[in-house]
Amino acid sequence: MINEIIAWLSDPAHLPEIVERTQEHVVYSIIAVAVAAVIAIPAGLWVGHTGRGRFVVVNLAGAARAIPSLGLLYFIVLWLSPKISGDLAFLVPNLVVLIVLAIPPLLSGAYAGIEEVDPAARDAARGMGMRGWQVLLKVEVPCALPLLFSGLRSAFLQVIATATIAATAALGGLGRFLIDGLSVRDYPQMASGAVLVAVLAIVVDLLLALAQRLVTSPGVTGRFGGTRRRGREGRRAAGRAVVSTDPENAVG
Repeated sequence: MINEIIAWLSDPAHLPEIVERTQEHVVYSIIAVAVAAVIAIPAGLWVGHTGRGRFVVVNLAGAARAIPSLGLLYFIVLWLSPKISGDLAFLVPNLVVLIVLAIPPLLSGAYAGIEEVDPAARDAARGMGMRGWQVLLKVEVPCALPLLFSGLRSAFLQVIATATIAATAALGGLGRFLIDGLSVRDYPQMASGAVLVAVLAIVVDLLLALAQRLVTSPGVTGRFGGTRRRGREGRRAAGRAVVSTDPENAVG
């Protein structure tokens, strides 16, 4: 099977469709996560900053995570598709499902990130004369970036995985290789589609991890503190070595 997967992926005849399906999958994922972020992140920042509505948000996010993806997909497709004409009849319902599934991790990451900010940092910002929105944007959001990115990465992985099974409801993307391969019992095509989805998810997660490292302050992630600690320990070790080899400090 491994040799058959390699042969299928390396076949030049399949390359145009692989590129097209990958582009579709990426576009669906970006649209769904972007729309979900516009909805969830401001709401999560507001909840974390004000402390209002936390009970509702926590329970709503937990309930949304428990929704079966395939059942929700078919329900919304059967409900919305007859009301939409043209090429959007299946695209819009599928995107709605992906957006719904992307909201909980983004919402949780936003409000949890704001809640984890050190209260001393907030007090210091207010002591400097910052107002509420200034504290949020200049202090809380930069400190909450690690958890914000954690929610973003989780949302992308959820959407990439669910967009694969959305091909059963007439959506494009890499899931077409699984569905079309199953219909004709072309198992190398199915396995190759699964490999492509896994590779796409890994690449997207690595890119987001790199972006998180670039935009997050080293003081927040602990990299700066770790470097300083290692530097201090190195200087202390060097000092001890000098003292131990100094004849004036020798004993006996």
